[in-house]
Amino acid sequence: MELIGDITADRPLLVLAVKEEAQFLDTDLPVLLTGMGKVNAATSLATVLGRGPRPSGVVNLGTAGALRPGWAGTFVVGTVIQHDLDSELLASLTGETYGAPLALPDGGDVTLATGDAFISDEAARARLAARAPLVDMEGYALATAAALAGVPIRIVKHVSDEAGDGAARTWRESVAECARALAQWAAENTPYRS
Repeated sequence: MELIGDITADRPLLVLAVKEEAQFLDTDLPVLLTGMGKVNAATSLATVLGRGPRPSGVVNLGTAGALRPGWAGTFVVGTVIQHDLDSELLASLTGETYGAPLALPDGGDVTLATGDAFISDEAARARLAARAPLVDMEGYALATAAALAGVPIRIVKHVSDEAGDGAARTWRESVAECARALAQWAAENTPYRS
C-alpha cells in the first residue's frame, strides 16, 4: 500500500492497484496504490478510510479484461460481482447471503466481475462472460470497503486485454496505453488543481 498526497474531505481519493496504471496521472488529488487482488484492495482502502479524514468519494481507476468480443475502451461500472465466491453454496449452508452483487449509484449499465484469479484460459472466460462483460481483481473489494465506510465510489475500467489465453502477456504490453486513457478520464471527470 502506498498513499501519495493528503486526503481531505472536499475532494476524492483516486485508487489504483499498481503504479503502472497510475503512471500518467497529472493531478493534485491523493492517490492510493493498493497492490493487486481483493485482500490488498480491501485492506488498503479500509485502513486509509479508517484513519480519517475521509475523502468526498473514491474513484477506482484500473484495467480490466474483456470477457466478450468487441469490448474495448473505458467504462464506468454500474454493478460489481464476485466471481470466485460460491454465494449459492454459502447461502445453502448458512441461510445468509454473502457476496451479493453491488449496484453503484453513479455507474452505468456495465457489470464487472471481480476475483483473485487472473483469467487466462478460454473455459474460465466463457463461464464468466455469461455473467459480466469485464473482469478485474479489485473492484468488488473496493466497493465493499467504501460502502462499509459510507463513502461513495465510482469504478472506472479501461480494457487492457481479452481475458483468456495470452491475457497476462497482453496486459504487460497494453498497460501504458491503458494508463494514458485512465489519466485522461481522470483529468476530464475529476478535475482538481490546488
